[in-house]
Amino acid sequence: MGKTAPLPRLIAVLATAAAGAIAFSGTSTAVPYPEPTASAVPGGLATAFKNASARYDVPREVLVGIGFAESHLDSHDGQPSQDNGFGVMHLASNPTNPTISEAAKLTGLPVEKLAKDPAANVQGAAAVLASYADKAGLAGAARKDVAKWYEVVAQYPHSADAPTARLYTDEVYKIIGQGVGAAGVSLSAKQVTPDRGRYAKVAPLGTRTPASLQAADYPGAIWNPACTCNYRVGRTAAITTIVIHVTQGSYAGTISWFKDPAAQVSAHYVIRSSDGQVTQMVAEKDTAWHVRTENPYTIGIEHEGFVDQPSWFTDAMYRSSAALTKNIAERRGIPKDRAHIKGHNEMPNNDHTDPGPYWDWNYYMSLVNDGNPPPTYNFTTYGSGVRVRSDAKLTASIVTTLPGPTQVFVTCQKQGDTVTAEGTTNNWWAKLRDQGGYMTNIYIQDPNAKLPGVPVC
Repeated sequence: MGKTAPLPRLIAVLATAAAGAIAFSGTSTAVPYPEPTASAVPGGLATAFKNASARYDVPREVLVGIGFAESHLDSHDGQPSQDNGFGVMHLASNPTNPTISEAAKLTGLPVEKLAKDPAANVQGAAAVLASYADKAGLAGAARKDVAKWYEVVAQYPHSADAPTARLYTDEVYKIIGQGVGAAGVSLSAKQVTPDRGRYAKVAPLGTRTPASLQAADYPGAIWNPACTCNYRVGRTAAITTIVIHVTQGSYAGTISWFKDPAAQVSAHYVIRSSDGQVTQMVAEKDTAWHVRTENPYTIGIEHEGFVDQPSWFTDAMYRSSAALTKNIAERRGIPKDRAHIKGHNEMPNNDHTDPGPYWDWNYYMSLVNDGNPPPTYNFTTYGSGVRVRSDAKLTASIVTTLPGPTQVFVTCQKQGDTVTAEGTTNNWWAKLRDQGGYMTNIYIQDPNAKLPGVPVC
């Protein structure tokens, strides 16, 4: 994802959200509370959490836990996430999540202020959570008990299904248990055994079953399919490229969005920041919608986080993603280099910025290549469907097939069976270092039958 919305689009989104606020009809009556007193500076954010907690009777732990899960307490200058969520608390405006319009109705604050002002954003989220708690009958001593807020928190993201809601809420309670120290906000670790209520019987997405293991292309992945309306079954081109994305949103939120019929986007894999958990949402044989015109030949991997915030790019995420990319590349004969492993921003006909300036490509590619520098190449092939064989013989077994022009490293060459193709006859074969086999020199982009500068095997 990773695109930052231009100002005209942002204004249009906010106007739509404002219209939704007027149309929204909940059980609560609009009460124009005083505007938030905290400023956008970090110290002001801590005050915003304190004030919102007191004003709406929502535990501060709940508010901070949600804020950190959604944004690491960064407002991103009011720019929207991939599913049109805004601010520290991800107040959203999309067909399934109306929290920003709900917040406008409940607080009397303008939608644009709720989106752009961190203190207002926290106040709006607290108002929404309070309204959900009121409807759930959460009152008295239970209202003060963080454990009792589980079902209310699960409602906040308007997840696509119950397992995704549980994934989201478990992450919030995990953050509460670990504590937070970010953006001038401090939350001491507090071990809470959540009262999951009806979610106690919902299997979390991390539960692997024989069926899910069979469906996933990557052994370490959780299979959780996207809506069939958000990708195309099958391929119209051979897979040659792996594309690195950043979600511009949370892990659970991205999974939920790809399951939402309104999204019209998807990726093959999504990776969690905290521990590198991998969810596969589209089979590799099918075409995910992640890079516009370049979808047919690519596999997309989304990474939880935001392009302008390096705190999301953990070592656990890098290592998990690199293992996945290495696995895909080796299974599909894709060279493990930057010509075939690209950022969304490097793809043709795209205007996105992810993975952004904080993505450590050198470290990532080193991990993909088992700690070694990315390979170098001395030739490029041409043609498609070119067979690489175990020996320089037409009867030798096929090791792999090159789907299209590929950079290769020829270690040596030898004479073998005579091949006639492309109007040329040649008996010289090139031994390919990375593919572990031989291909006829006819399909090497060099006019010489015997490649210059390459030793004989």
